[in-house]
Amino acid sequence: MSVTLTESAARQIKKQLEKRGKGIGLKLGIRKSGCSGYAYALDYADQLQDNETVFEEYGVKLIIKQDDLPYIDGMELDYRREGINEAFQFNNPNVKATCGCGESFSV
Repeated sequence: MSVTLTESAARQIKKQLEKRGKGIGLKLGIRKSGCSGYAYALDYADQLQDNETVFEEYGVKLIIKQDDLPYIDGMELDYRREGINEAFQFNNPNVKATCGCGESFSV
């Protein structure tokens, strides 16, 4: 199983961790939400738990609970700026449908 980061995402994660002043990486997971079933959850990681897997690219750690891996296996985390908006983009090959507002997805 694998999850990858683009260089742009890695730069943004580094920037956010530096601004925060602590943390070992970014925690990526999923939670039940919305009309389609699941939504992505991002948080800072200050320590590694036994049930988590670490993916590292461009000097940045992306930490994922092992239970969440089947839902996001093969995903690429990107960070894009479009006009005045900028945000993480989740390029997940497992997504079968998304809700109209784009908040949730199903696999």
